[in-house]
Amino acid sequence: MADNDQHPGDDPAGRAQAFARIDTSKPSIARVYDFFLGGKDNYAIDRQVGEATLRIAPDAPAAGRSNRAFLRRVVHHLAAEAGIRQFLDIGSGLPTQGNVHEVAQKVAPEARVVYVDNDPIVLLHGRALLATNGSTTVVEADIRDPESILGHPGVRALIDFDQPVALLLFAILHHVNDHEDPQGIAARFREALPSGSYLALSHFHNPGLSMPDVSAQATTAEKLFNENLGTGRWRTREEILAYFGDLPLLEPGLVPLPEWRPDPGEVFEPGITYHTFVGGVAHKA
Repeated sequence: MADNDQHPGDDPAGRAQAFARIDTSKPSIARVYDFFLGGKDNYAIDRQVGEATLRIAPDAPAAGRSNRAFLRRVVHHLAAEAGIRQFLDIGSGLPTQGNVHEVAQKVAPEARVVYVDNDPIVLLHGRALLATNGSTTVVEADIRDPESILGHPGVRALIDFDQPVALLLFAILHHVNDHEDPQGIAARFREALPSGSYLALSHFHNPGLSMPDVSAQATTAEKLFNENLGTGRWRTREEILAYFGDLPLLEPGLVPLPEWRPDPGEVFEPGITYHTFVGGVAHKA
């Protein structure tokens, strides 16, 4: 591995240390997402929160799947069409099918990928998965401290900030509270991106008065998230667009995830969460 952290996937003592850091009495955002995606890396407390969410939004698992499908389409486009060979995925979550490195390296085996997360179980599984992949690593850092990511030895070992980078912020900024300055965080990362780079993100969305039923559901879901997971903000379209700064968005802009360049024949039944999860990709020309 390229970074200086201890890698629990490499030795039994490290794995035991990582497991000791996992608090199974409190729900984890990554593990609740895992529950929605049909994974097995979750605990009873995570399933309780997930089931409570399903009572509000029965199609929440479909929204989770649409986020993963969005990720795959974006990464494939950036690797195959835009020629990007460096990917920095912040808040990567638990490994599942169609991870960034799998998609990018299928197009370009030389592509380099760095995953960033601060959840012990994500780090544990990620490092085990990537133990033999010299072009991909996972580092421990928090998006709330951009400098700890941008200056991390593991990031710097694989990412050359003099060459174009794809910065991936999928389903992460909505877990940063307003007082933690998500706009400032996004601005710092935009500033660090070299010319030719791309910023891709997905985010919970509250459409407001234009869709009152959807807005009411978003407000209820936000209350549940903040009571159980600590963070979760369904922001307005204007707030989400501000994360891109003055970077121009690729077509079709900021849209519900299934509408971003769907594959031929791809079908998605729009439930109530359809309009509460949006995404887009911008280019730093």
